[in-house]
Amino acid sequence: MKETEYQGKLIKKIKQMFPGCVIFKGNAAETQGVPDLTILYRHMWAMLEVKTSATAPQQPNQDYWVEHYDDMSYAAFIYPENEEEILDGLQRTFGLSR
Repeated sequence: MKETEYQGKLIKKIKQMFPGCVIFKGNAAETQGVPDLTILYRHMWAMLEVKTSATAPQQPNQDYWVEHYDDMSYAAFIYPENEEEILDGLQRTFGLSR
C-alpha cells in the first residue's frame, strides 16, 4: 500500500473517532521533516507522521519534529503495526477513552 492510500484511510478513521475534528496535511517543502498530519480537536491538537510500515525510511529531521511536538502536546509516527496504540494515545490526549 502506498503512503497516500494509507494516509487517506487513516484520515477517515480519525474523523470517525473524533467527530468535528479538523485535519491539515503538512507541507514538507516548507519545513523539512514536519509531520504529515495536524489534528485539531476541541481545544487540543496532535501531529502524526504517517509511514507504510515500521521499517519505512524516515526523512531528515522527522525524529526531531515528532519529538519536539510530542513534548508540546502529542506527536508520533504511525504505521499499520502500531496504529491501535497510537490511536489509543490520541484518545488519551483528547480526553476520551475507547
